[in-house]
Amino acid sequence: MKAARFYEKGKLVVEDIPVVEPGPKDVLIKVKYCGICGTDVHIFYGEKGSAEVNPPVTLGHEFSGEIVKTGEQVKKLKAGDRVSVDPNSYCGSCYFCMNGKKHLCPNMKGLGTALDGAFAEYITVPEETVCLIPAHISDEAAAMIEPISCCLHGLDMTEVKLGDNVLIVGTGNIGLIMVQLARYAGASTIIAAEPNEKRRKKAKLLGADITINPLEDDLDIVLRDNKVSNIDKVIDCAGLISTAEYSVKYAGKGATVMLFGLTGPDDVMNLKPFELFKKELTIKGSFVNPDTFERAVRILAAGIIKTEDIITKIEKLEDIQHVFETKEYAKDGKVLIKCF
Repeated sequence: MKAARFYEKGKLVVEDIPVVEPGPKDVLIKVKYCGICGTDVHIFYGEKGSAEVNPPVTLGHEFSGEIVKTGEQVKKLKAGDRVSVDPNSYCGSCYFCMNGKKHLCPNMKGLGTALDGAFAEYITVPEETVCLIPAHISDEAAAMIEPISCCLHGLDMTEVKLGDNVLIVGTGNIGLIMVQLARYAGASTIIAAEPNEKRRKKAKLLGADITINPLEDDLDIVLRDNKVSNIDKVIDCAGLISTAEYSVKYAGKGATVMLFGLTGPDDVMNLKPFELFKKELTIKGSFVNPDTFERAVRILAAGIIKTEDIITKIEKLEDIQHVFETKEYAKDGKVLIKCF
């Protein structure tokens, strides 16, 4: 089968590798579409990030596909089922797994990082990580289930409630999902801060009440003019030191700040403890997607998240090196790799 193998910084090679036959509790999936994630980008450019890899490895973990073969002990799935897959597996026996925090498991293994991922024609995974896709969800949209599940975990931790004023910093792919989730959670006013005009327009289309260019607009004046007295929740989806500091600066009294976007592990932000004290702020981070994958399927099935304005380009597997080199993933919206 064809697979995009990561060998070293800046080098993805599409080559033939053997198909891994499913074990007794595994399924073999023909991959349809796999999205390019920030984790893939960090790995490609040799940057430290949320996961370490040992090349050569097949990248990709946001995907949809169809089961073509099952192990003899698989009971709930069959050949022909359309599916998406939670990419993370846990040991089940460590302190964190035994105390309701499995996503913090030090032995966690992820597809596309520790294990071969889905930038490939086929992938073999455990039955327990697989979710069925309802018939009316397209294969393209189903490739967005994993990032939706991660956003769900972040939103759960942010605890957006009815009537909250929410500031979302950065409206790339993740930010646009967060806008829609915050709207459905009951936010009364959603402010989207994004320097890219096209992304601001998408944020407005998908539910933001106010959009601003944070490099040009004075948010204090915008809030005053729109009679927004306090920002209750801030979600930083950009993952930059500048946006993290911006998020803390404009968080209102009693606010929760969710630093959702991934910064570098060695990045350091300026933070005045007195500001936390004076405004009684809560600052949180969010890591992967514990127990939110099936919820993400249901949310997508219910039409709560619109993916058609987020997915903007589909590229062939054989062109993946070019897609990464030209940074197609950063130009407009979500880029999917067609793997069949």
